[in-house]
Amino acid sequence: MSLFLVVCAMSLPKYAEYKDSGLAWLGDIPADWLITKTKHTCEFSTGWTPPTGDSSAYEGDNLWANISDLGPKVLGDTAKRISDKAAGEAGIKVSPVGSLLFSFKLSVGQVSIAGAEMYTNEAIATFPTSSRLVIGYAYYAFPIFLIKNASENIYGAKLLNQELIRSSFLPLPSVGEQSAIAAFLDRETGKIDSLIAEQEKLLTLLAEKRQATISHAVTRGLNPNAPMKDSGVPWLGEVPVHWKRMKLLDVALREQHAFVNGPFGSDLLTSELVVEGVPVVYIRDIKEAGYLRVSEWHVTGEKADQLKFCSVISGDLIIAKVGDPPGLAAVYPDNEPDGIVTQDVIRLRVGRAKATPAYLRWLLNSDYGRTMVDDISVESTRTRVGLGEYKQLRFFFPLVEEQEQIADFLDRAVSELTTLKAAAESVIELLKERRSALIAAAVTGKIDVRQTA
Repeated sequence: MSLFLVVCAMSLPKYAEYKDSGLAWLGDIPADWLITKTKHTCEFSTGWTPPTGDSSAYEGDNLWANISDLGPKVLGDTAKRISDKAAGEAGIKVSPVGSLLFSFKLSVGQVSIAGAEMYTNEAIATFPTSSRLVIGYAYYAFPIFLIKNASENIYGAKLLNQELIRSSFLPLPSVGEQSAIAAFLDRETGKIDSLIAEQEKLLTLLAEKRQATISHAVTRGLNPNAPMKDSGVPWLGEVPVHWKRMKLLDVALREQHAFVNGPFGSDLLTSELVVEGVPVVYIRDIKEAGYLRVSEWHVTGEKADQLKFCSVISGDLIIAKVGDPPGLAAVYPDNEPDGIVTQDVIRLRVGRAKATPAYLRWLLNSDYGRTMVDDISVESTRTRVGLGEYKQLRFFFPLVEEQEQIADFLDRAVSELTTLKAAAESVIELLKERRSALIAAAVTGKIDVRQTA
């Protein structure tokens, strides 16, 4: 299957005759289509949420759909249930098999077709089958047309309520033509979805290959013929004979404040932050791909001098103390001005006689490094590691020259995998755009799919 099939689907003929829909956002529609409102086309109902304090209301066997359940074309199960008593006291209607479930609050426009009888919460509208509306057609059309009739808040988010849904304008072909459009879109979007699934599978394989490449390099080295020894760590297995086990503290530069985290409490008040000056490095600036500054806050030069013990310069290793998981590491780059780190960032100034920052970054971001960090992580409001425990972590290190070779190898290998990842993501984005365009063209009558259906 190829993009050729997708493009062919977009080159279908138009209808013989069109007319003005009277709607600026819609333009012309096929001459025999109608413009009507939802309330003249079908009925709908909404659901309800039992009080969260009433645990017995959630102990029944009745399926109860929330917005997070929507997404599969046919929804056959839900994450939560409600009791007969809760449904009866609320007087909510059951959503019958084959009805359309449409979210009109929060994540507006999520849809699924009910594959079993179920109840819904109050953010979901249920459209049962109707003599004028084919649910398969509504599945594709309503996320476009109902949202076109929505209002917006000051942030540009779409807002719908029951009255806006009832008064929404719909271009409506005959029931037979709705069925033809639904059948065509089922087939063509199925092809596109298969292509997307292939690319998503490729992304999974690339991610696995990336982590396996890194982990192998930092636990086995690059020489497949190197003599090995038992590491003494069951899950790690063997490591090269000449690799030496050292604490992270042992690879720090032998000077005061070589291995620190940022200032606590009153040492750095929010009121002391400014928009220009010496940059403050936060955990959100530490990415797996490297350092990428997104923070805006700085301190004055005078304040930076007071906090010189937690300064960060080119070549320093910066590590997230907090995160999911914590321990993400990056090398502070040459093109960034000197800064300071916050209390949630560890700064390690590396002693170059024993380690290189580039290698340490790969080591700490590997499965090896993450497993070690996981052993010392503490669960609180956010998972974190303590600086003292982090300093005592022990890793097997090759000689510095070999570290440099491994880091150079991983720079190249991971860069190639990143390029492949970007290409796959680009294909997925293109396919999703094609899918959306195809659906829009079919349900608005811009292409005539009756013969192909």
